[in-house]
Amino acid sequence: MPTYIMILYLSTVLVIIFTATWYVFKRRGIDPRTDPDAPISVNYFPSRKCNYHCGFCFHTETSSYILPIDEAKRGLLLLQQAGMRKLNIAGGEPFLNPKFLSQILQYSKEVLGLESISIISNGSKIRENWLEEHAKWLDILAISCDSFHPETNKKIGRGTDGGNVTRLFQIAAWCRKYGIKFKLNTVVNIYNWDEDMATEIQNLAPFRWKVFQCLIVAGENDDETRKTDARKFLVTEEQWQTFCRRHEHLDCYVPEDNKHMASSYLLLDEYMCFLDKGEGMMTKSESILKVGVMEAMKQVVWDRKSFVERGGIYDWSRPELFMPDQSNGCNGAIGDIDSEELQW
Repeated sequence: MPTYIMILYLSTVLVIIFTATWYVFKRRGIDPRTDPDAPISVNYFPSRKCNYHCGFCFHTETSSYILPIDEAKRGLLLLQQAGMRKLNIAGGEPFLNPKFLSQILQYSKEVLGLESISIISNGSKIRENWLEEHAKWLDILAISCDSFHPETNKKIGRGTDGGNVTRLFQIAAWCRKYGIKFKLNTVVNIYNWDEDMATEIQNLAPFRWKVFQCLIVAGENDDETRKTDARKFLVTEEQWQTFCRRHEHLDCYVPEDNKHMASSYLLLDEYMCFLDKGEGMMTKSESILKVGVMEAMKQVVWDRKSFVERGGIYDWSRPELFMPDQSNGCNGAIGDIDSEELQW
């Protein structure tokens, strides 16, 4: 047999063996993305700095620290290698650091190849030219919206100019224009629990509307010695249920009460330490940059069952084929990812 044929034959055999081995590993759950202990979805707070002063905030501006970009990328690589599929960037206000944010988006999508990257913002610093330039790396943009009344937003601490609603509709239109999934987040509190938001939500047509019950986190917003005191923003169970009943007919509506919020999120702070905001004082792990992802995860509580039950797994990627200005409406989800895929 000629040498070149022998080389071709051996190369083909090696490819077949490698492919078969990968398939077996994947079926057995060895692929880190499907490992039950993998950090499937991570909420990263690269900075605590914010230009708003929401009275119930549980991640207040206690420092102005932000990691050097190379260290942040190293941490994200560790998370991706451990099985992270979705990265959610929150704060603080992420758009106060636009260069850092741009670098994280590009690296996470082009180098790490993450399935989904989302940002949570108050919307005050978002500009169309930024979205146009970065849309190719951004799957979801979530805007925090607690009221459609300027005076209510001022009472809550969401700015002082009363322009939140105007910006909100503008950002929703930009998202449709550039193919970014538009999402809303609302915290039900003492100032908005009796507000009917159904008409505005239908007009905005988010693909997902997350509605949170105002939450107390010990050590962050639990008394007058903290930067925020969320106790005066709390609602009763009846007030919470009243808001839920008023909006539950909306297809995009996804409620989260305190029980499901407490330990169902993997939170990563500005030092890349996991945060545990369950019962008692908020605790944190050692940095993943120091001890690695899996060791750091052992030092906090992450309730995987609650993560799935609250809808933590959903259609979080942009459609492969996008038609400009095409709105999916209030029930814009294309189809949920099967939670059984994670073997939970």
